[in-house]
Amino acid sequence: MTKLLASLCLALISTWASADDLQVRGMASSCSACHGSLGIAQPGMDSLAGVPKEELTKKLVDFKSGAKPATLMHQLSKGYSDAQIEQLASYFSALKK
Repeated sequence: MTKLLASLCLALISTWASADDLQVRGMASSCSACHGSLGIAQPGMDSLAGVPKEELTKKLVDFKSGAKPATLMHQLSKGYSDAQIEQLASYFSALKK
């Protein structure tokens, strides 16, 4: 009985992790128009794949606050909470360049 209960708990935890992963991937997909599929951009745009999490987080927070000027990113970044910015930065930093 204990093994069954432990298995059910692990299954629930992995389901929650998968749901979070899908949410982050959904948010990241909107970045692909400018920053490329899987964070690898075309020439003239910044690639996001493999950039350190701290650097991406700072840039997004600076865009959101207006500290870093932009043509579009300052508007887009305002649509994300600080937690979502952290999730996006983690996602892109984990991708291979």
